[in-house]
Amino acid sequence: MISYKNLFLLAFIVNTKCCAAIYWLGLAANGSSVGWNQTHHCRLLDGLAPDQLQLCRRNLELMHSIVQAAKLTKSTCQKTLGDMRWNCSSVEKAPRFTPDLAKGTRESAFVFSLAAAVVSHTIARACSSGELPSCSCATAPAEQAGPDFRWGGCGDNLHYGIQMGSAFSDAPMRNSRSGSQAFRLMHLHNNAVGRQALIDAQETKCKCHGVSGSCSVKTCWKGLRNINQIGMDIKSKYLSATRVIHRHVGTRKQLVPKELDVRPVRETELVYLVSSSDYCAPNEKYGSLGTQDRQCNKTSSESGSCNLMCCGRGYNTYNERIVERCQCKYHWCCYVTCKRCERTVKRYVCK
Repeated sequence: MISYKNLFLLAFIVNTKCCAAIYWLGLAANGSSVGWNQTHHCRLLDGLAPDQLQLCRRNLELMHSIVQAAKLTKSTCQKTLGDMRWNCSSVEKAPRFTPDLAKGTRESAFVFSLAAAVVSHTIARACSSGELPSCSCATAPAEQAGPDFRWGGCGDNLHYGIQMGSAFSDAPMRNSRSGSQAFRLMHLHNNAVGRQALIDAQETKCKCHGVSGSCSVKTCWKGLRNINQIGMDIKSKYLSATRVIHRHVGTRKQLVPKELDVRPVRETELVYLVSSSDYCAPNEKYGSLGTQDRQCNKTSSESGSCNLMCCGRGYNTYNERIVERCQCKYHWCCYVTCKRCERTVKRYVCK
């Protein structure tokens, strides 16, 4: 008979494997302390799954971008979901994750998708800024230039970013030892959704040329929107994510929506396998910290409102004194003087 201790250990191992692909977010804490110029550096820190270790050894020049991507994923996740009951605080524990990110939840779908988008975004930007010797600016777009502009400049190298980013993000999930097939398919799908959001985030950027700023000629290139905007796009997919099950469709098993609406999973929708807690009360089983003492917005009716954030428990009001610079004046030449002003603001905190 299997003991409860062994069952717990088995569950821990399964959940740990399911998160292997985002262990690398742990590099945000101390990845900057490593030079990343010798292959043995790949083993110095927790955070890389075995398949990513191999990629690290072969592509050391990418690691500074990946460390930057780990930091950016954490900060973007917490900023994007800062007004939600689940506010991505548990991502700080990487590479050790709690059940909210280890059980195939809607929240893990968001983090995997965002992380995949950020790592490709960071690499694409590093190419165009000249930080990576293995790539350069993007090639000129195939589409015809307009009558008032020409293609030029240095576009973000999205092709290389997606190529290397997907190799890094997806490698652990292509290994049969990284959890069940259902979990691996889920995370591979959500990684692809994040990268598609990145592709959709391309925009044309231009620089004017001409006499006295007339802008008679423009040089344009394709660039990426900032990652906060992409994070908001993935957030909208998180809010409308589809719960799926793993079952036979024809001759092979696939992820299909759990509801009776039998249709293929769309390439643009996030999917999850396990329902989440409502995150209202602390619950270790679900990785919920609860919302007690969280600040809320009394006048809002959206996600950060006191009614939704506090789960009907009500809130406490207190006054906070803020000291800030004000009435600043510029003096010729060349300094600024300011006064110190105080004001009192009301804060609302969940009971």
